[in-house]
Amino acid sequence: MDISIIVPLYNEAESLPELTEWIQRVMAMHGYSYEIIFVNDGSTDNSFDVIKKLAMQNAAIHAVSFSRNYGKSPALNTGFARAKGDVVITMDADLQDSPDEIPELYRMITEDGYDLVSGWKKKRYDPLSKTIPTKLFNATARKVSGINNLHDFNCGLKAYRREVVKHIEVYGDMHRYIPYLAKNAGYKKIGEKVVHHQARKYGVSKFGLDRFVNGYLDLATLWFQSKFGIKPMHIFGLLGSLMFIIGFIAVVTVLIMKIVSMNSDTYHFYLTKSVYFYLSMVFMVLGVQFFCTGFIGELITRNSPERNNYLISEEF
Repeated sequence: MDISIIVPLYNEAESLPELTEWIQRVMAMHGYSYEIIFVNDGSTDNSFDVIKKLAMQNAAIHAVSFSRNYGKSPALNTGFARAKGDVVITMDADLQDSPDEIPELYRMITEDGYDLVSGWKKKRYDPLSKTIPTKLFNATARKVSGINNLHDFNCGLKAYRREVVKHIEVYGDMHRYIPYLAKNAGYKKIGEKVVHHQARKYGVSKFGLDRFVNGYLDLATLWFQSKFGIKPMHIFGLLGSLMFIIGFIAVVTVLIMKIVSMNSDTYHFYLTKSVYFYLSMVFMVLGVQFFCTGFIGELITRNSPERNNYLISEEF
């Protein structure tokens, strides 16, 4: 199979027929063998009923429906697990991503040899309240990830070699950083394509301003995981050891000051009344805690939790 198209969606019933017809037209024009995997993320409208009707008309349509709303990352991860195409395309269901971009994305993967190609909505039809934070967010993501050639990390329209999506885990809200996840997995040939951004035709955006705050928190998490995810003892053990040593030296210094004061008639030093004594003890306690955190982290990394188990109400 040439292409798997994964479409995560939440309350997009109105746009689905038009999107499906558009994809079908592009696929037929270029003679691609394909599948469309709709992942219904707990929609409260009749989105899944619409998908069922579309599937009766097109055997290439497959669908998964979550029992509740989990988020875009779980939807993508579920789609990735089911994708069979040599090239995997992800796109949003709101018609703001154009299926006409698929042939060139496919060519860049199959002929130019890219592992991943991310869309760049250079001209956006969004208000300044969204575009300005987006620019700041992308600038930070480029700096932290080291992927300096990408302008739009969060663009929903992306293309991947199948091996890439099979070797990355997308959970929480990590869909914003899929290029970073791919890079950390060893897939470093990452390209970009300017894509057309269409104004929303139906419904409203499902994302609020809180995504920018969460985005920075997720970026910090991903950076830490990429640096110390499989070796937490290296950071926590180092910090813990340093703090314990500083605390220990401070305690020894305080005790020496106490001994000196005991042999002096003019200098009196009260151990329990000194703030330095308590600070030294705090440093030692924190040092032990950091060290233990690193040790526990090492144990946890040896037993990866099942983070991507989602309740599926229906699938076909």
